[in-house]
Amino acid sequence: MPKMKTKSGAKKRFVVRAGGSIKRSQAFKRHILTKKTTKCKRQLRGTAEVHATNTASVRAMMPYA
Repeated sequence: MPKMKTKSGAKKRFVVRAGGSIKRSQAFKRHILTKKTTKCKRQLRGTAEVHATNTASVRAMMPYA
């Protein structure tokens, strides 16, 4: 049986934590920042956890993670 391939876009975007949850970065912080408020940009800092409804699809993209 051949090895399964990991989706290269997913391995760049997600990290599996030790407890099994999946860490992701925040979206909407790359461009068109002039119309966004300072509060909005500040709250988009840092990382978040992948929602439980999307966890199965992310795990399918990263079979060995």
